Amino acid sequence: MASVRLVRVDVISIGATSGNRLWGETQRVRTGHATTSLIRVGERNILVDPGLPPAAITARLFERTGMTPDRIDTVFLTNFRASHRAGLSAFGAAKVFIHEREQQVMGDRLARLIEEAPSQDVDRAALVAEKKLLDSFKPADDHIVETVDLFPLFGYTAGTCGLIVAAPTSTTLIAGDAVPTLDHFLAGQILPDCYDIQAAQESMREVYEIADLIIPGHDNLFANPRAAGI
Repeated sequence: MASVRLVRVDVISIGATSGNRLWGETQRVRTGHATTSLIRVGERNILVDPGLPPAAITARLFERTGMTPDRIDTVFLTNFRASHRAGLSAFGAAKVFIHEREQQVMGDRLARLIEEAPSQDVDRAALVAEKKLLDSFKPADDHIVETVDLFPLFGYTAGTCGLIVAAPTSTTLIAGDAVPTLDHFLAGQILPDCYDIQAAQESMREVYEIADLIIPGHDNLFANPRAAGI
């Protein structure tokens, strides 16, 4: 009988939105950062969305797993928003992946902004640095590793993409901002600054149909209420 490689998914850091309209917040009231997850399959250690600054995410990783950043071989970003990659520099030994569509659309947008900005403008230098960082990423294949596959969830950004992790008894979907929080999921609400509202709504419906466990973009893991008939 062939051996089955066990897969484990842990939430390393619970994210937060900068402002939550479902709580009556109409402006930014906190620093937003993405939920960070770790997938372990065999010798592979895949970190998803390192949203806290380097020192903080390094501490959380050690607190939750006893691991140091050099143990992470792969980083996957569900989108290119800054709140999903604040701690990226802590994982210099890892290969960084993002969905091809997200890389292409964001790359084109940055290129246009750079072209329009004055040559000596401070903002132009920042845009050039962002474009250089984006270009350093690798477009992710559909299959990351055994039991872990890309799950496109376009809408919040042009190329928002989750990861679906298949275990023997359940399916976990790391949804990124396709599902911002549990409250948003229960209310069927998406974030207001999305790229394509209709696509984002369809992506949330796909999450509802597919996943048993959901790791949202800015909240803790939760069980899909579909199992309870909700």
